[in-house]
Amino acid sequence: MSSRQALDIIAGALRQAQTSSHDRAWTMPAAFYTDPGFLALERSTLFAHEWLCVGRIEEVPEPGSHMAYRLGDEAMVIVHGQDGRIRALSNVCRHRGTLIATGKGKGRRLTCPYHHWAYELDGRLAAAPQMPERPDFDAAACRLPEFPCETWMGFIFVNPDPDAEALAPRLADLQPRVAPYHMEEMWLGHLDEEVWETNWKSLIENYMEAYHLTPLHRTTLNSLNPTGLARHVPAGDHWFGYEVGFPEDAPRVTRGHPDLSDAQSATCLMLMVGPGTGIGLAADYSSFLCLQPEGTDRVRFKSGLLFWGDGWPQSAVERAIELFDATMAEDRLVLEPLMTGYRSAHHAPGPLAPAHLEGPILDLAQYVARRMGPALDAAR
Repeated sequence: MSSRQALDIIAGALRQAQTSSHDRAWTMPAAFYTDPGFLALERSTLFAHEWLCVGRIEEVPEPGSHMAYRLGDEAMVIVHGQDGRIRALSNVCRHRGTLIATGKGKGRRLTCPYHHWAYELDGRLAAAPQMPERPDFDAAACRLPEFPCETWMGFIFVNPDPDAEALAPRLADLQPRVAPYHMEEMWLGHLDEEVWETNWKSLIENYMEAYHLTPLHRTTLNSLNPTGLARHVPAGDHWFGYEVGFPEDAPRVTRGHPDLSDAQSATCLMLMVGPGTGIGLAADYSSFLCLQPEGTDRVRFKSGLLFWGDGWPQSAVERAIELFDATMAEDRLVLEPLMTGYRSAHHAPGPLAPAHLEGPILDLAQYVARRMGPALDAAR
């Protein structure tokens, strides 16, 4: 199949998804996950112009803290400035292009390891050793490019597009749902980074549907969030999700923030802020994913757990981490072989289960259709 044929098939499926109801929805065709041309389009539209989570404010906790991060081909460094602002700067030295920072650290300035050009935490060039004054180079005007950067509920979001619209207004309709949980007051208790050999949208679909909770996670997550307690949440323009309750006898360390109602305290809210930020929001502790595609069958992501309150015994934290790791391992066992299924000549779309089970899968397709429709039409 040519890329043009694949894009035509994907465009047709997305048009159908846009007008489909949840009780008549179908899965997307294999090309939606396997076509390199469509992935290139995703990168140049969604991942080059949308807000992407790069981590938590706890990762750059105080002035001078910094964290290297890569969004696609763009090397960035997230810095906590002396003025209290968190910024996303280019991590590429203005001299010879060497990466300035690696990993996480703290310092008064950012210093390139190659020739020791140094930059203030707002990006201004502070020192260029042994470089004489010259008429064709203005050191005072030299600075690291800066990307739009916002914090929301304790998360750091960056947009590679310098002309990006603000993030907060996009999530105004989501804010009342999440505000009572006070994620910005939770503390980071677990952090990991992985690469899985599956498509990025497959990982989102899995994270965002309740149909598999009991069958796949029978001895792990099912004890906390069984499929039978799931409810679909009507999607917004930039987010979608579902809710899943906790059994009455489920062990909980805390009911969470006092702002939560009894119903909210007893419910986990699963959210996807498009295109790649997953949040499993619960009163006592929450999970999150920050993901981006590395290929049609490779996705790189940061994951973590957030905990509410100071009453957590270490043993309970460790149990939560063990449960999360075991659940993710079970997901990986089905998501990586899924790519073989997509490449089969016998793969065909199937009907989606009702909205409370697989509604967010249609919501994802509709989100992609809204955000990528014009670019997809132009590419064909």
